[in-house]
Amino acid sequence: MKLGIIGTGNVGNAIALAAVTRGSACEIVLVNRTRKVARAVATDLRYGAPLGPKVDLSDGDYADLQGAGVVLITSGVNEKTGGATDRSDPQGRLRLLDKNAAIYRDIVPKIVRAAPQAVLVAVSDPPDPLADVARNLAGHERVLSAGTLLDSLRFRVHLGAYFDVDATSVEAQVIGDHGTSQVFLWSSARIAGVPVASLLRQRGEHLADLRSKIENEVRYANITIIEGHDASQYGVGIVSARIAEMILRDERSAVPIGSYQRQFGVTLSLPSIVGQGGVIEVLPPELSDEERGALDKSADNLRKALQRVS
Repeated sequence: MKLGIIGTGNVGNAIALAAVTRGSACEIVLVNRTRKVARAVATDLRYGAPLGPKVDLSDGDYADLQGAGVVLITSGVNEKTGGATDRSDPQGRLRLLDKNAAIYRDIVPKIVRAAPQAVLVAVSDPPDPLADVARNLAGHERVLSAGTLLDSLRFRVHLGAYFDVDATSVEAQVIGDHGTSQVFLWSSARIAGVPVASLLRQRGEHLADLRSKIENEVRYANITIIEGHDASQYGVGIVSARIAEMILRDERSAVPIGSYQRQFGVTLSLPSIVGQGGVIEVLPPELSDEERGALDKSADNLRKALQRVS
């Protein structure tokens, strides 16, 4: 089980740390534009690695990705550097697409030449249209976006905090794009199997009030983090390592994740079974009329953004 991580900036390093401590793969290779940086990160991690699951960790060039089952791509301009930290900007992360698409055009062919059978996962922002760019460059369908798995976890965490229950007891999903037009599935959100709407009625509270509060907290969580810490990295680091595990171990885990959806013509997130080879099956959720309309809008925003770089 070999994992490649492209880019050793904040997110790439967070993924590497999570993957080493979790034992996500038997072999991990770090590739960076400047080899010296990747070597320093790998060296630093190796000093702590003996305390966790056994892993062969190294820095390398693209050729060293040979035999990788998964390659996570984190290279690109981040939100702060790219000016995507304005809550009033409807583009959000899509503002980074043009610059990061150019970076993907350079690196994806190199990855594919070295590891033609690997599943590619776009982690850089905005991951959904970048996955489409990578898919066209790779010439195969084994390309995913990290998508809304992190957003769904944020949704669960905030709901758990509101109801004072552990987030593992919360069932809640975000679908669509990993951006400002993401879609919150309130109609199926549950606490220990009980609909959130029912719990609120029992409390004499209104869904609209909670919905506005939590959607803002989740939709702009990255900006809130950046305002205090300069980079949103640890959550996506853990999530990306977990995605790699699902694929390398052929787990057939069911999560909201981004893959190419032919009916929409773009990559976006829907509940999907993930295993060896990437998304094995998409599980279309039951949606309210409002949620279905919001998903169509999310897809339309992605199509328009992708047209800029096609």
